[in-house]
Amino acid sequence: MAKLCHFFLLICFVVIIPTLHANVKEDDAYWQRKTELLDPYWKEKAAVAEKLNQEAYSTDPYALTSNLTYSVSELIVGEQKGRRNLGGKKSGECMATNPIDRCWRCDPNWANNRKKLADCVQGFGRNTVGGKNGPFYVVTDPSDNDMVNPVPGTLRHAVTRNGPLWIIFARSMKIRLNQELIMTSDKTIDGRGVDVYIVSGAGITIQFIKNVIIHGIKIFDIVIGTGGLIRDAEDHYGIRTQSDGDGISIFGSSNIWIDHVSMRNCRDGLIDAVQGSTAITISNSHFTNHNEVMLFGASDSYDGDKIMQITLAFNHFGKKLIQRMPRCRYGFVHVVNNDYTHWEMYAIGGSKHPTIISEGNRFIASNNKNAKEITKREYTPGSEWKSWQWRSLNDAYLNGAFFVEGGPVLTDRPFSRKDMMTARPASYVRRLTRNAGSLRCTVGKPC
Repeated sequence: MAKLCHFFLLICFVVIIPTLHANVKEDDAYWQRKTELLDPYWKEKAAVAEKLNQEAYSTDPYALTSNLTYSVSELIVGEQKGRRNLGGKKSGECMATNPIDRCWRCDPNWANNRKKLADCVQGFGRNTVGGKNGPFYVVTDPSDNDMVNPVPGTLRHAVTRNGPLWIIFARSMKIRLNQELIMTSDKTIDGRGVDVYIVSGAGITIQFIKNVIIHGIKIFDIVIGTGGLIRDAEDHYGIRTQSDGDGISIFGSSNIWIDHVSMRNCRDGLIDAVQGSTAITISNSHFTNHNEVMLFGASDSYDGDKIMQITLAFNHFGKKLIQRMPRCRYGFVHVVNNDYTHWEMYAIGGSKHPTIISEGNRFIASNNKNAKEITKREYTPGSEWKSWQWRSLNDAYLNGAFFVEGGPVLTDRPFSRKDMMTARPASYVRRLTRNAGSLRCTVGKPC
């Protein structure tokens, strides 16, 4: 009996301890300290970014969600009419199964037409072009040893250049970042054709900038950066405090697209978007082995996140995930055609009346009878959250999963008849997401 009790206590510690470290972000004082530490350089960047974020904000988010679901329905209707066979793989056949991928993956010359990718984003990040208007930069060196004067040919040197760049890699490589990788605006990190790992070091920081695409890389085992002197632009470096340990941290930035990224096991969140960040699409990505997956919205006291607008589309939330897929404050989040095959606490949560539209997703609950609910309202009584607009449209619930809705029905959304009939078939989710994560693209063949 004593052994059984000891085993039970061990299991409790294994489940509870990983949830403790990131709770600092629930403390408003944490974000207050972050703001107070901004020097005049960063305060000026914050002011410019705030204006750009306001410009990127859509005054009619419902119309944008309708546009994305229409694209999905057009692809499915075409398949039903026999225009495309998305079933078994044949030699040279394009295996793209959703409208974002269909835009570029069927081209066998994708490697010579890489910037076509910038025309393919949909959802709230639809205006993101990354480094399309700049030259290519080829990363040849996986090292990251000098934070102030990065070596030409390294990823840190590339992302800190002024002006637009489309960054590609000469070969497969594993990059261990010694400190957070602070990017400048108008950049694309494009890992297609090789295997690029950001692993066992610090993560990527997108702070007070605009127009970034991150595509086709793997981000694993990210740890906290200790801080110090770090270059953040071609003409500036300065003191940074320790980083949070996020895989990708989006802080006060707009027009961001994260696509076909594989992520797992970061010290804090896999992807966090905070401090008024908006116009973001996260698509075709694969997330595994993590506790607090995504945090959208910095703190209950920061209502600047009301302009936050994020699309999650065609992602696979996979094995050994616990919670926050995402966890939202304020803002508007469209969760469309994602595959949720595992969660240990809940999948979608929030506080401070965010709008969450869950559309055509597949939710497969675990066998834990206490983890069947998809949704969780954080620190809020039912009398308050019942007015928040959390709606589930044609989602599929398996193994006892259920979604607790709230707020008004979407009578103000401009659906067409075609949208309502075919835009959100959850039965297609496995097909739409089966290539989620970093792809193995071969030059000269459809990807």
